[in-house]
Amino acid sequence: MTLDRRTELGEFLRSRRARLRPEQVGLPGFGSRRRVPGLRREELAMVAGVSVDHYVRLEQGRTLHFSESVLDAVAQSLRLDEIEREHLYRLARPWSGPEPRPAQQVRPGLRRLLDTAADVPAYIVGRGTDVLAWNDLAAALITDFSALAPTQRNLARLVFLDEGMRELYEDWHAKAADVVAYLRLDAVRHPGDPAIAELIEELSAASPVFRDRWVRHDLRDKTHGRYVYLHPVVGRLDLGYETLRLPDDPDQALIAHTAEAGSSTATALRLLTTWTTADRALR
Repeated sequence: MTLDRRTELGEFLRSRRARLRPEQVGLPGFGSRRRVPGLRREELAMVAGVSVDHYVRLEQGRTLHFSESVLDAVAQSLRLDEIEREHLYRLARPWSGPEPRPAQQVRPGLRRLLDTAADVPAYIVGRGTDVLAWNDLAAALITDFSALAPTQRNLARLVFLDEGMRELYEDWHAKAADVVAYLRLDAVRHPGDPAIAELIEELSAASPVFRDRWVRHDLRDKTHGRYVYLHPVVGRLDLGYETLRLPDDPDQALIAHTAEAGSSTATALRLLTTWTTADRALR
């Protein structure tokens, strides 16, 4: 199974039409008499300055050979942000079919970097939210990745199928939304990757929350932000995170958590570091 880009393209465009009201693009809304939420196809085509037939062919994925000017006009009319615009271009352009999936390898230097940053929870995520490497503090904060089978070392699978994750994040639903939005972006970057498609199918079957979030077509890259963890040993941790994507392998991203100096979280993180060091010494 692989991602059907034509279906994905149609669903994405319909979801973005549905979130716009006619008044937002300078058209009369006709109040409650409208039966369709958001913009109709013909309204979007008019605003974008393309023929209705041309737009319908785009939304139905009849061909993946649209000019940049048409895609620009549709993106502008739908008020797409930079990530959504890039997503549209990927979906609306031809591709060569299923890709061979190379083994995801973490360079020894990066593994040493993780270990050197012993007081910073850090890990590396690859394609399809696979966790490829981590340091001891990240394992102490999130989960013992080394105790999991390689196929289970996956953030999306953990967030939606591991009950412990619901207790770990203060706002689990926000974390779940972030993971789904990032996974969708990654799926379109790698439409021929069967492992990602199988993961989506598995989570759709197992998690109603995942299914609900997936059909929204939200998109989010992993850059920076914050999560609040409710750790069973050291309590509440309000941690920021920064994402460093490798220039020579954009499929790998290093995520590092930080605490504000002098904060209660910084104190709790030092306690977690001490606990982790003592636990490692006893092994």
